[in-house]
Amino acid sequence: MEYRHSVHRLQALTSDIWDRVLETNARGPFLLCRAFAPELRRHKAGRIVNIASIAGLAPAGSSIAYAASKSAVIHLTHCLAVALAPDVSVNCIAPGLVEGTRMAERLPDEVKQSARSQAILGRTGSADDIAQLAVTYCRADSVTGQTIVVDGGIPMGMR
Repeated sequence: MEYRHSVHRLQALTSDIWDRVLETNARGPFLLCRAFAPELRRHKAGRIVNIASIAGLAPAGSSIAYAASKSAVIHLTHCLAVALAPDVSVNCIAPGLVEGTRMAERLPDEVKQSARSQAILGRTGSADDIAQLAVTYCRADSVTGQTIVVDGGIPMGMR
């Protein structure tokens, strides 16, 4: 069975799907960051942690729109790190397969198995790993504009 919204299916990607995915995944974080920026700056120690995906680093994921939107989040992170410095740090986490999540449950078994077999640690990312990294970003005083992949060491995510 072909993965329904794979990055190989350009003709299946309608402008309505494109707009909905970009609206949610790229515009949403932008609007939230812009809304909270004045308060974060006021305290001179604000932290923003965006969540992207390894699909934002390489053509993968559920669709072309999804991959493009997550790439936009990564670059938004870079731009906001510059725009909000020195008062606010802005960083990003790019998960791969995260076992036990609703998203992972929606993926075809062959996609999950492929991620598992490529992970050099023998396991994929976990929600706990992502949470711990977010806390680390929030504790760090000299880290901004960075994206860390959490995927168990899949070579495609090593950048």
